[in-house]
Amino acid sequence: METCIFCKIVSGNLSCNRIYEDEKYLSFLDIFPRVAGHALVIPKKHYRWVYDVPDFEEYWGVAKKVANKIQKSLDSEYISFLTIGNEVLHAHIHILPQSSAKLKGIRFEEVVIFKDFEMKEILNKINEKNETKK
Repeated sequence: METCIFCKIVSGNLSCNRIYEDEKYLSFLDIFPRVAGHALVIPKKHYRWVYDVPDFEEYWGVAKKVANKIQKSLDSEYISFLTIGNEVLHAHIHILPQSSAKLKGIRFEEVVIFKDFEMKEILNKINEKNETKK
């Protein structure tokens, strides 16, 4: 895709701080990091969403490989994985190394409170829609 910043990185038209690369995937440091070592893993082929990537399990396996490399190198306690998808319209997994019990680089909005009957309605919608696809 001509206007996609990640496709420009894959094609070599833009540089990146490369961590990992194979024939299908590329990982590099995020240029707007939320924590030290914040990296992205992208498929080289353009897909809009992470769940559109045909080899989903393989893709997440690469993310795990990159996360292990970052975790060992930066002595982080654990890794947070995040997929949002609205910042760049190309599938990408954020890898955020964490070094304390306090989560860094990720903010969640307030918790939404639903009544029991509302939770049941949501559950029923999810289950009904999926029952028809079996």
